[in-house]
Amino acid sequence: MEQGFFHQFLTIIAAAVVVISLFRRIGLPPILAYLCVGSLLGPYALGLVSNDNSIALLSELGVVFLLFMLGLEFSLPRMIAMRRTVFGLGSIQVLATSALIMGLAMLAGLPFAASLVVAGALALSSTAIVTRELIRRSEINAPHGRLSVAILIFQDLAAVFFLILVPTLASDHASINLHSLIPTLLQGGAILVALLLFGRTLLPRLLNEVARSRSDELFVLTTLVAALTAAWLTHAAGLSMALGGFLAGMMLGESRYRHQLEADIRPFRDVLLGLFFVSVGMQLNLAALVHNGHWVLLLTLGLMLLKASLIALAAWLLQRDMSNALRAGICLAQGGEFGFALLTLASSHQLISSELNAQVVAIIILSMLCTPLLIRFSATLSRRIHRPAKDATVPARNAPLPEDLEELSDHVILCGYGRVGQVITRFLQPLQIPYITIDSDPVRVQEAAAAGERIYYGDARRTDLLKTLGSSRARLLILTFPSDSDALIALHGLKHHFPDLPVLVRTQDDSRLQELQDAGATEVIPEALEGSLMLVSHVLTLLDIPRDAIESRINRVREERYRLLHGYYHGGQSRKLDHRGAQAEVLHPVVLSPGCHGAGHSLRELHIKAEVESIRRGDELLSAVDIDTQLQDNDIVILRGSVSAVEQAEATLLAG
Repeated sequence: MEQGFFHQFLTIIAAAVVVISLFRRIGLPPILAYLCVGSLLGPYALGLVSNDNSIALLSELGVVFLLFMLGLEFSLPRMIAMRRTVFGLGSIQVLATSALIMGLAMLAGLPFAASLVVAGALALSSTAIVTRELIRRSEINAPHGRLSVAILIFQDLAAVFFLILVPTLASDHASINLHSLIPTLLQGGAILVALLLFGRTLLPRLLNEVARSRSDELFVLTTLVAALTAAWLTHAAGLSMALGGFLAGMMLGESRYRHQLEADIRPFRDVLLGLFFVSVGMQLNLAALVHNGHWVLLLTLGLMLLKASLIALAAWLLQRDMSNALRAGICLAQGGEFGFALLTLASSHQLISSELNAQVVAIIILSMLCTPLLIRFSATLSRRIHRPAKDATVPARNAPLPEDLEELSDHVILCGYGRVGQVITRFLQPLQIPYITIDSDPVRVQEAAAAGERIYYGDARRTDLLKTLGSSRARLLILTFPSDSDALIALHGLKHHFPDLPVLVRTQDDSRLQELQDAGATEVIPEALEGSLMLVSHVLTLLDIPRDAIESRINRVREERYRLLHGYYHGGQSRKLDHRGAQAEVLHPVVLSPGCHGAGHSLRELHIKAEVESIRRGDELLSAVDIDTQLQDNDIVILRGSVSAVEQAEATLLAG
């Protein structure tokens, strides 16, 4: 048995290495690779791997560690602040989706019990896939990310009730079994309270003692014990193991060890979570999918449209932000991993047929396969469905927009109150420069407003909201969005309605600098480039270069719009595209071996489209290169430009 498990584990890992490498080359996320590995190696295809108990347990631990890391992001005070979203929006989504799907199933002729099981399985979304993709894309703390996580937390709680309900539905004495739910719920509640108390009082002290030992191994083991113990306790109480992992992480989310805990758990999470997605892929019955393919595809599409619409509508009714509501709906449109557990339990109690079970499993897996791509393009899909500039803005509760801002003039409008925005206000306040701030994070708005900041909730991409904030009388507007796409949306509206208003845009790098300038930005500040300039300034100062010479050189770089800093050697991981999917500007050296086409010709004669940054000729660096420069054998030509332009220039230099 042990030999068989080792053979299966090795087969999965080896196949995952190959398939993930292929998927990375074509730009697809690793989750899809794991699902494909499972479907190909599983019992319904090649049959090389069976979904035995050992693999199932390891894969479930992967979800536990994922939820543990998610809990680190959502501390207890933050969860209390989100209670309206978790229990309000979450309950609306689960009840509405379950009721609609159950009604449709009964109309299709399914019995009451089978309809309820199918409705419960399809109402839940994939915590593992959605949170993994949101974390990978750094969107877990974005407004739509928080909405998605809030709904997923409630779904995990709802999954417990569905799992408890299945044996009751299978019993001939339902009324007796309903009474048995009360002790189970009380036991689960007691375990949760005990975990909260332990996590708030004893666990931080334990970590302090472990940290003082300065033993990395002991710290890692303590972290594993904390996460797994919480998972075991919730499982023993009849709740999900994943919920225990989330609670353990949430208790440690406020500690000073949060980032170290995250780094320690990540290797275990990545491997075990990969096994989870492989085990999900194993459940896809390819033969059944081919036989009823048209119905399965149609029902999958119907499920995703139904869930996305209901979630978007519920989120909009709660927060009145259609753009983020749509993105949350798109993120949660799939079926979830708890659906598999519910269907397996229902099958063991003979509540659903094996044929129905296979079809519902296929629907869930197909919807999961679509999820990473839908999350990637959720912003684009949301903009195509809804154009925020044309809609009225309704502010969040406890942060109403003032009805009259006509007395405010010559002020600064700050769009975004993250770390960058808060740093800006700390410099504006001592100078008594009037400013007003807008942010789309309701928790941040409430906290800052309570501290006395003049901050309001809203979507700064909406032109009508910017009008309300007095953009026509403002002295300056600053966009600090982490997303360049959001900044471009705001710029297009500002350019049309307030062409004379200076707009300063903060961006992470220079990949869309020209596009932002063309859209109307007065100045664009790339964080990565400005950070590099500050580092260079300190380096040159420590090397005793005169301060005037340093400032002169750095100011010249800024006046040239960071031209000197454009393009760099990207390495092996980002050769083709940047993180937005656009062609990156790169530096690339080309060695002119003797006899190649470029040697003996001038740049004018070669007609290459990429820019020649410099030429290394022996020990001499030729930086002043013009189109009449003659190339020689063994020259090293440094090319700058887009990937396609550089590749074309390299081909011309070497082969003509």
